[in-house]
Amino acid sequence: RPLALLFTAFWVMGMINAINFLDGLDGLAAGVCLIAAALFAYHSYRLGQTTVPLFPLALAGALLGFLPFNFSPARIFLGSAGAYFLGYQVATLSILSPAKLSTALLVLAVPIIDVAWQIVSRLRHGRHPMQGDRGHLHFRLADSGLPTPRIVLGYYAVAILFGLAAVLVASPLLKLALLAALAVGVLAVLLRLSRKEISRKDAKSAK
Repeated sequence: RPLALLFTAFWVMGMINAINFLDGLDGLAAGVCLIAAALFAYHSYRLGQTTVPLFPLALAGALLGFLPFNFSPARIFLGSAGAYFLGYQVATLSILSPAKLSTALLVLAVPIIDVAWQIVSRLRHGRHPMQGDRGHLHFRLADSGLPTPRIVLGYYAVAILFGLAAVLVASPLLKLALLAALAVGVLAVLLRLSRKEISRKDAKSAK
């Protein structure tokens, strides 16, 4: 019981921060959370539950009405309070019924891995792990010249693809393999972007 409570607190706090860090581009956090909520509802329904799907459906409906105003170019923004609220909602909804934790891990794998990378990177450089910067994957992609809508839609596609895999694939080992493959892919992209950034800084200093 104490370990379960500790893990739950860690999961909720981690998800709150992951969604807050994800909220860096127009429509990114809201859209990914909309996908997660819709998949939570579908997964609960497939498990034969009748009332639990209503909770994620309510969140999905609210985000569906909000997203057109938040997508690039945004006219309404989440802000920290909105991002914290979304993170808390996703964290708690993911533990309302069995097996949705794996769904959340796959739907939100990219921001979770990105946050873990940034925390380690900031600690290595002697900075506070919660200090904001433009080291997150979505910021690096934007700084490399990719337009915001393309980055956001790419995140949506990954969330849908791996979220459906989490819902439709029965084997836990296969889900774990998919999560590992996605983690390797995200880390490879982050490493490549980091090396490009270092090369640009070296070129500027040489001038």
